[in-house]
Amino acid sequence: MLAKAVKGVPAADSVPGGLLYEPKWDGFRCLIVRDGDEIELASRGSKPLTRYFPEVVEHVRRLLPDKCVVDAEIVVRTGSPGAERLHWEHLSQRIHPAESRIRRLSVETPAELVCFDLLALGSASLLDVPFRDRRTRLEQALSGLTDDDPIHLTQVTTDADVARTWFERFEGAGLDGVVAKPLDQPYAPGKRTMLKVKHHRTADAVVYGYRVHKSGQGVGSLLLGLFTEQDGADRLVGVGGIAAFTNLRRLELVEEFEPLVVRDEDGTVLDAATDRSRFSGSKDVSFVPVRPERVVEVAFDQMEGVRFRHAVTFLRWRPDREATSCRLDQVDRAPAYDLAEVLAAP
Repeated sequence: MLAKAVKGVPAADSVPGGLLYEPKWDGFRCLIVRDGDEIELASRGSKPLTRYFPEVVEHVRRLLPDKCVVDAEIVVRTGSPGAERLHWEHLSQRIHPAESRIRRLSVETPAELVCFDLLALGSASLLDVPFRDRRTRLEQALSGLTDDDPIHLTQVTTDADVARTWFERFEGAGLDGVVAKPLDQPYAPGKRTMLKVKHHRTADAVVYGYRVHKSGQGVGSLLLGLFTEQDGADRLVGVGGIAAFTNLRRLELVEEFEPLVVRDEDGTVLDAATDRSRFSGSKDVSFVPVRPERVVEVAFDQMEGVRFRHAVTFLRWRPDREATSCRLDQVDRAPAYDLAEVLAAP
């Protein structure tokens, strides 16, 4: 079952039967399917997550009912006690082809489960059961969990004001919004019957290069940077990119950036630049460098470290801004909030 984006936390009585609100977790959505010793972590895509999270399989074997299907989120936390938060980078690193690395990371950056719906228990399917009853059955099934266990039952509330407070405060722990679920509705696979409210912010960033589109023509993505002080000097650090352009716009952007392309003394484009990270693998990450002069305003939802958490959205060019005024420390971030408070038993 999926969620439809809405602009604000909806009123509790905006749908027949009312809404139940939950924090929106920022991890890998999956269905936990258990039949005795047979356990699968089924993802929304075609690739099961089971082999990548062996420790989660063991958590399920130890803590979940012998036969069940649970809708949940796989998350990884980081930070010292009292200052923990979700860590998307560590979670992303867990998807790796090498078995030895999978085993090592299962110890170094162990994952946990946050459960929020129950689709089957024993031999009974609960798909047609109203959500309010599925939630009650889920609470009963997980009643033996403690705060120290690596499987958690998500918090819920029927109070829209509480949900709005969660929306503001929980972002500092790495969560990315609030989900509202109709209490009287059955589970509807593939349908957007839930409502989600996500954070949206804007920032001014500098274009420092572009990658050529996979077709070989036009701009595939613009690379964005922000200035920050390092060792007493300003340095431009990469923070993400913009990739959603029409075919016509891709060609136009090549012409627009032509005067800014960095070339050597012979006029040859310095196209050997790379933007490689440990996630790049064999992917071509070369790009055409341009002088960091053009400023663009973008919309984003979260920052993870020094990078935008997801792809950003182009809003407008900012010819009125000096590139050097676009600084990392000026980007709006949520105040820190301890993840342990979010994961505490309801």
